[in-house]
Amino acid sequence: MTVEFEKDLRVTETNIPGLLVFDLPVHGDNRGWFKENWQRAKMTGLGLPDFGPVQNNISFNATRGVTRGIHAEPWDKYISVATGEIFGAWVDLRPGESFGRVYTTRLDPSRAIFVPRGVGNSFQALQDGTAYTYLVNAHWSLEQKKTYTFVNLADPDLGIEWPIPLSECELSEADKAHPMLKDAKPMAPRRTMVTGCNGQLGRAVRRYVEEHGLEGFEFNDIDTFDFSDPAQYGRFDWSLYGAIINCGAYTAVDKAETAEGRVTAWKTNAQGPALLARVAAEHNITLVHVSSDYVFDGTREVHDESEPLSPLGVYGQSKAAGDLAVANCLRHYILRSSWVIGEGRNFVRTMKTLSDRVADPADGLDYVTVVDDQVGRLTFTTDMAKAIFHLLGYRDGTPWPVAPATYGTYNLSSSGEPASWYEVAREVFEQANGNGGKVRPVSTVEYYANANGPVSPRPAHSTLDLTRIENTGYMPADWEDSLNAYMSTL
Repeated sequence: MTVEFEKDLRVTETNIPGLLVFDLPVHGDNRGWFKENWQRAKMTGLGLPDFGPVQNNISFNATRGVTRGIHAEPWDKYISVATGEIFGAWVDLRPGESFGRVYTTRLDPSRAIFVPRGVGNSFQALQDGTAYTYLVNAHWSLEQKKTYTFVNLADPDLGIEWPIPLSECELSEADKAHPMLKDAKPMAPRRTMVTGCNGQLGRAVRRYVEEHGLEGFEFNDIDTFDFSDPAQYGRFDWSLYGAIINCGAYTAVDKAETAEGRVTAWKTNAQGPALLARVAAEHNITLVHVSSDYVFDGTREVHDESEPLSPLGVYGQSKAAGDLAVANCLRHYILRSSWVIGEGRNFVRTMKTLSDRVADPADGLDYVTVVDDQVGRLTFTTDMAKAIFHLLGYRDGTPWPVAPATYGTYNLSSSGEPASWYEVAREVFEQANGNGGKVRPVSTVEYYANANGPVSPRPAHSTLDLTRIENTGYMPADWEDSLNAYMSTL
C-alpha cells in the first residue's frame, strides 16, 4: 500500500443517504507520516454532522483476510485506518426506499468514512496488522444492543465483490449466521419523546404520528413526566432517544401575573426547557421547543427571528428565558407561534359559542366586544405539527428522518393578511351564524378597564415573518383557509 500524501481535505457523498467519504491530508517524509484524523470545525464545515463522539474504539486485525460484519448499530460512526488497508462494504438497513442499498470502497490512512446510525458496516483487512479505528456517539448498553440488526456478508443479493473470497477469510461464527437481506430486520429509529401531549399542540402531534404510522414515539404529560422536575430525569435511558418535542407550556397569560401563577409559569416555561436542553445536549438529542410572539413587545409591525427579545409580561418573560436555554443546545428547533388554535379551549371556539348565544333570542346576549388594536395571524396546531416533522426531516411519510432542516429558530404561524382579533371574531360569527355584525370593536384598554384581577400586557403587533421557514420548503397555509376548515369541524 502506498499512502497518498498532501491531498486536500474533501468530502464525497455516496449512494447511501448520509454516508460520507473523506479524503484526508496526510503529511509524510522519510520518518513516516502525520494527519489530522478528525477535525471537528473543518469537517462540519464540509457537511459532516456534528455528531458528538463519546467513545473511541480500535479493531486490530492480525492477518490479511480477517472479515467482520455486516452490523448496523444504534449510533453514528466515524471510521478511519491507522495502519494497513481495508475493503469496506456498507448496507443501508434503515427502513425506507434506500433499504438494502450497498456502497463499497477501500480505506487506507488517507481516507475515512462517516456512517450514520442504521447503516450496516463491514470490512475486510487487506494487509497483516491492519488497525481500524472508529469514533461513536453513544455508550454501549444492554438496551442499545437489543436494537442491533445484521445482514449476511455472503448474501448474493447484495452483490458485494470481496477482494479475498470469503471462503479464504477468517470470519466469526456469528457473522456467518446472520440473515439474508430478505429476512433482515430494519433498524428501528431512535425514540422520540413528546411532552405536554394532552395540550392543543400535543394532540395534533399525536394525531400526525398515528396518521403517518410513525414508530418509536412516547407521549407524556405532567402526570407521567414532569419535565420541570429535575428528579424525574433519572427514570429514562436518554441514549435511546433521538428527539424531544416539547409541547408543554404554561399559557395562562393573566394568571402568570399572580403570585402563584408567576412561580408556575417560570417553572414550566423556563426551568423545564432548560432541563430538557441539558439532557438533549448531553445525549445528542434534537430538541423541538415551541415559543410565542409574547417574547416581543409588539412595537415592530412584523417580527423576524433576529429581533432582540423584549417581553412585556411574566408569561412572555418566562417564554423568553426558555428560548435562551434551548438555544444553548446544539440540536434545537425553536418555533415561534402566535394565536394558537387547536383541539381544546381557544379563541375561535369561544367566539363560536358566543355567536350561537347571540343567535339565540332566548339567551339575551345582543352583541360582543373584541379588541381591534392587536394584530397578527392565527396558528393552527395541525399546521404546527406538519412544520415540526418537516424540520425534523420526515418527508412524504417516510418512517425515518432523512433531510432535517438547519437547526435554529423559525417563526411559524399561518400565512395571509394580518388581522385584528376583532376581524377574526367577525369572520367566526359570520361563518357560524351569519351574525358578524354583532361583533363590535373596542380598544385593549377599554376591554380590560373593569377586569377582576391582574392583566398581562399584550403585544400590539404579533405578525411573524415567515421567510426563513418558507426557505426550508415548508409553506404555511393561509389562516383564512385553515379557519374555514377548522370551523367545519366544530
